[in-house]
Amino acid sequence: MKKRMLAGALCLVLTLSASLSLSGCSTAAQAIDLMDGVSAGDVIGDIELTGSEDRAIADFAVQLFKNSGPESKNTLVSPFSVLCALAMTANGAGGDTLAQMQETFGLSIEELNTYLRAYLDSLASGEKYKLSVANSLWFRDDESLVIEKDFLQKNADYYNASLYQSAFDKSTLEVINDWVSEKTDGMIDGILDEIPEEAVMYLINALAFDAEWENIYRESQVQEGTFTTESGEIRDVEMMYCQENRYLDDGSATGFIKYYADRKYAFAALLPNPGISIADYAASLTGGGLSATLENAQDIRVDTALPKFESEYAVEMSDMLKAMGMTVAFDPDRADFSGMGHMAAGNLFISRVLHKTYIAVDEKGTKAGAVTSVEMRCTSAAPPEEFKTVYLDRPFVYMLIDCETNLPIFIGTVMDIH
Repeated sequence: MKKRMLAGALCLVLTLSASLSLSGCSTAAQAIDLMDGVSAGDVIGDIELTGSEDRAIADFAVQLFKNSGPESKNTLVSPFSVLCALAMTANGAGGDTLAQMQETFGLSIEELNTYLRAYLDSLASGEKYKLSVANSLWFRDDESLVIEKDFLQKNADYYNASLYQSAFDKSTLEVINDWVSEKTDGMIDGILDEIPEEAVMYLINALAFDAEWENIYRESQVQEGTFTTESGEIRDVEMMYCQENRYLDDGSATGFIKYYADRKYAFAALLPNPGISIADYAASLTGGGLSATLENAQDIRVDTALPKFESEYAVEMSDMLKAMGMTVAFDPDRADFSGMGHMAAGNLFISRVLHKTYIAVDEKGTKAGAVTSVEMRCTSAAPPEEFKTVYLDRPFVYMLIDCETNLPIFIGTVMDIH
């Protein structure tokens, strides 16, 4: 399978890997490892990849980017992190829920599992660059929650997902956030602010990217410059200047590719032509068009200037994913995650998809982190038997009735009591 960079400056290139333990988390003892009896199997080769998977992933990435946030603010999404967390979730979906998720992915869950596993196995790392990724599943310690073994096995096989059971109290909040911080090298200090009482499961992907430029900017190449916003406001910045030789032009924007050490990863930038706003440019993007632009980079000298910048982004993705066609999974009454497990109290559904990212670009290279958490809840239990309360603490009507006929012998009101 050919590994392809989906984008750079538009932040469509950050991917997945896997890690299995909570070693290093001081609160790990508060989570019970459920991997006992579940070990990853050899699944590569179950489905032959055709090459169309790259196009589907690119389309998903562009659609996610288009829906990623306010036009006036910095955005940063990691499509692969989101895909990994959602794919683990889809391994427990069925019926219309799975059908919609697969339509949103552009791939069947079998194809996506195989694609992501092959991608994980092909990730490159070296002395001057690394990409580390971890996946984990967290379950509420509740005897009424039954998790399907096949669901756990698939996520172990394809994602090397760690499985943990915990009380879902404040200590669980701490241990999950510690896990996120560790797996993102401290770039993201946590993903959860609280654990709602209705939450029964979290499916989490975390990744950390750290790479040195192939050609580090020399001190003389870093100079004071300015950056002008779309509204015309001018910012003072440190601008990094150099010559590159991979030029991009899609007719609506021009840009360049700058490589990291060993050319396993790269940074790509696209600058809309004058008169074209970022919003309009983003709306015009397609997965196929973006892939073609990157594949057809021209070997031409290009003088470049890149501002040093650091950015953080956080978003709850439910509305974004619904807009992309994935609605049933969020419906408490219609969602079908029976392949994931079941709970006596009610039906499992996705309540939130939380996403956080971080990036820092300077003269030495780039650091970036991302985490995606799919929160599963259970619909409320059937309401208890109705209980009424009546306090005669204000004016009331009263009767004396004939019990044989239920006719009132006397009827009156109490409006005041002396």
